[in-house]
Amino acid sequence: MLFSSIVFLFTFLPIILILYYLVPGKFKNPVLLAGSLVFYAWGEPFYIFLMILSILFNYISGLDIARHLNNRHEARKSLIFNVAVNLCILGFFKYEGFVLDSINSVLPVDIPYRELALPIGISFYTFQTLSYIIDVYRGNVRVQRNLLDFALYVSMFPQLIAGPIVKYADIQRQLRIRQESWGKFGDGALYFIRGLAKKVLIANTTGMIFTKVTSLGAADTSVLTAWLGCAAYTFQIYFDFSGYSDMALGLGKMFGFQFLKNFDYPYISKSITEFWRRWHISLSTWFKEYVYIPLGGNRAGTGKHVRNILVVWLLTGLWHGASWNFVVWGLYYGILLLAEKYLLYRVLERLPGFLRHVYSIVLVMVGWVFFFSPTLGSAVQYLKLMFGGGSGLADKEGFYLLVTNLVLWAAAVIGSTPAVHDLYERFVYGSGKNRIAVNCTVYGILFLLCIAYLVTETYNPFLYFRF
Repeated sequence: MLFSSIVFLFTFLPIILILYYLVPGKFKNPVLLAGSLVFYAWGEPFYIFLMILSILFNYISGLDIARHLNNRHEARKSLIFNVAVNLCILGFFKYEGFVLDSINSVLPVDIPYRELALPIGISFYTFQTLSYIIDVYRGNVRVQRNLLDFALYVSMFPQLIAGPIVKYADIQRQLRIRQESWGKFGDGALYFIRGLAKKVLIANTTGMIFTKVTSLGAADTSVLTAWLGCAAYTFQIYFDFSGYSDMALGLGKMFGFQFLKNFDYPYISKSITEFWRRWHISLSTWFKEYVYIPLGGNRAGTGKHVRNILVVWLLTGLWHGASWNFVVWGLYYGILLLAEKYLLYRVLERLPGFLRHVYSIVLVMVGWVFFFSPTLGSAVQYLKLMFGGGSGLADKEGFYLLVTNLVLWAAAVIGSTPAVHDLYERFVYGSGKNRIAVNCTVYGILFLLCIAYLVTETYNPFLYFRF
């Protein structure tokens, strides 16, 4: 079930909200848990059993580790066993085909396998349960002894499908004590509508441009067209993923939860280092706390620091997808981050801000080519088109896509910066007059535009569902 679907907006969400606010406090978590399981089973009726088994396994593992905290050897054995099982389950569903295809292509063998559908959200809820288990072992959080509360943490539908990755430490208190209010509910509704508009009005529309460009043959793709296609995907993935994150934060507020933000206008960055402080913040934080720092971070000398960065970014690439283009995408960013750390930092400091921004966005767009391409070979072919390997510098198709979508391009560029939001906040909240009326009018119009789009259009994917 998609957040940006009529059945979610006008059936599932109203029902779960009504039930949640009607029942007494002690029944709110069970209602939200039941709704979350229904939400997941709606699109994954079989894999709901996998999620339930994961919940039970990690719940019992947490109890076992907590029981042995005074015996670090036993606790460590339990931790290693848990991590191994979680990663094996994730690896089986996500990487089996990739590994066997790689073996078949290198060795003179043909190992058959049955391709399984990837359980939606498995990368996200696996990382959430791992963060819980590791933090219990470290003594950073108390073990959760209430099975229903733990199950709610793992399966809570606002952030279940595509994050943000919520650490147990950030919401352990909220699972038992949280305050719902009309003010928080209203803020959540505004977050949700803003995210819905980003997803439906900008991401979906730029996505159609990207689909059109990538359907062209090399002989029909000029440099301009190729760059426009890449720009369309650059905006699509940002407004798609950040829109989903805004909707998740908004839904969390509606139910009294406060999740940490996952995006902070990454396309205004002036370096790749800054970009990754602003993009998918919850994933970057997870890898920093549970992989990078345990490996030694930057405290163990230059050689080990280089190793640690490359390991983290290799794993980051693999987390996103099981193919060689994702491996290259991850290592691409690892190398760029190391270059900025050890080679380019003084040069970047001397450059004007505008040139640093151009540097950053061009490298990010090149990175997206590896990300959106189905194979490494197709990524190389698309990069050739962007740098002159197609039908020339410009053509009618490129000018048509540029000119006929000027309003969309402008909305995407401006919407990628905090300018509009800051201006709106200053105007509405700074004046203090008619704030509620203005918000209701503006967001009401946005919501109606989104509904009009959803009723008339059929293109409505969520890109991160496949990760």
